[in-house]
Amino acid sequence: MKVILRDPMLVLGFSILLFILTLVILGPVIVPNDPLEMDMGNRLAGSSLRYPLGTDFFGRCIFSRIVEGAKYTLGLAFLVLLASVMIGVPIGLLSGFIGGKLDAILMRIVDGLIAFPDFILAIAIAGFLGLNMTNVVIAIIIVKWVSYARLVRSSTLAEKEKDYILAAQLNGSRHGKIIVKHLLPHIASQVAIVASLDLGKIILIIASLSYLGIGAQPPTPEWGAMLNDARAYFQTFPTLMIYPGLAIMMTVLSFNLIGDGLREALDIKNRT
Repeated sequence: MKVILRDPMLVLGFSILLFILTLVILGPVIVPNDPLEMDMGNRLAGSSLRYPLGTDFFGRCIFSRIVEGAKYTLGLAFLVLLASVMIGVPIGLLSGFIGGKLDAILMRIVDGLIAFPDFILAIAIAGFLGLNMTNVVIAIIIVKWVSYARLVRSSTLAEKEKDYILAAQLNGSRHGKIIVKHLLPHIASQVAIVASLDLGKIILIIASLSYLGIGAQPPTPEWGAMLNDARAYFQTFPTLMIYPGLAIMMTVLSFNLIGDGLREALDIKNRT
């Protein structure tokens, strides 16, 4: 814990993330307006006490929409990450530890999915399933779980040849017990590092798909959808795109800083 607190990247990353999560948690209290309420009499208004960041082309409060949009963007990103880890980690453990035909079948599936760029494959799957956030979440989960399966499999292959695993097998421990009690704790730190870095990538994919019109649909105040809505006003009212763009940038930056900091703090080689 002391090592983590001494790392400036981790401190900065967690500070930014804490600020964003505070806005999300206190959102219903601090937002001055309904994020979906239109006020055509105040459309494209500047910053004021009532509208801290001004209004958009429908007279909706930009600040309220950004705070509300954090729930969608962050919530969906965490959901995608959780599902990807829960699918990829068990598959990687079983594939690496059991091996044989099971490993061959699972890894051919992984190789087939990982051959395509994440973003392109997510677009194809989401476009095929239909234009809504549920299908976007499904598409990104399908794309992301393979990286965890491959990472965990390679770590499992390295760990299962070590003496403590062989000793557990000689003592008659079941495969399930060995995987849960011995293998999982040794790969947890690697998964945590990749997951923290992956959150930023997932947020970018969600926002990008919404920007392309595949994800969140109007009037949902998702950050990528807000960027898409504001494209026509970029030259005349650039702040309509700047504010949600900054929200995405700061959130992704926080997770990247946390991931880099965790890699330095948890990497055994860096401790010696």
